[in-house]
Amino acid sequence: MGQRVIPAADRGEDPRVAGLSAAVARLRAELDAYPAQLHDRHAAEDELTALDGQVASGAPTAEELRHSLLLTVAAVGSVSALADALSGLRNAIELFGEPSGFRRVN
Repeated sequence: MGQRVIPAADRGEDPRVAGLSAAVARLRAELDAYPAQLHDRHAAEDELTALDGQVASGAPTAEELRHSLLLTVAAVGSVSALADALSGLRNAIELFGEPSGFRRVN
């Protein structure tokens, strides 16, 4: 018989963490599949590993996540083939809110 999948929220897990984990996995898979040489590939891979670590520790802080996103965008942001996965990562990070003391201007 088939196994029943229990949603993360029903297991007491933060669904934002599950979404972030999925976004990190997607970007990592697309980066791994990207055939061209990227000068900053290792920096992006290192930052995705750091994001995995933050996810594994529970609900990471918005400030840590935004810092990781900035480094990841700097490493692969100009690669249009990775734009959708990178956007998914950004969207998943935005669900964690703004860090304290952060104020958007325009």
